[in-house]
Amino acid sequence: MGYITHVTGQFAIAPPLTWNEIKNSPFEPIGRGAYGTADIDLTLRIDEEAVDTDEGQLVRRTASALVMPHIDEYRARGLVEQVQRCLDAFPGHTFTGRLECEGEENTDLWRVVIRDGRAVKITPRIVWPDEGGAQ
Repeated sequence: MGYITHVTGQFAIAPPLTWNEIKNSPFEPIGRGAYGTADIDLTLRIDEEAVDTDEGQLVRRTASALVMPHIDEYRARGLVEQVQRCLDAFPGHTFTGRLECEGEENTDLWRVVIRDGRAVKITPRIVWPDEGGAQ
């Protein structure tokens, strides 16, 4: 056991990734692509749409978001680097949103956001109100 961080949120992807972009990616959720994935915790959310064609019905798969799957004891080491790795893997797509991270300690709050194409860890600033006007 170790220090656990709970992660919620997502990064929406526009335009959505196509199957050709998804299938060999280490972020692909089922086969985990053509790469070793021991260091990847994030996954793409796959959307499926049935499409009628002359050859029959086909399934079109796209990815509309980068998400954190439910992990009971997540340690959040390398989370910012994983987001950056995904950004670098899919140039030409815009990622918007954030991941909210909360550790076991009540003051351990932070976010992963994207600024100017880079994944960044943001920590809050806690400020006590002026005691002169306190009630």
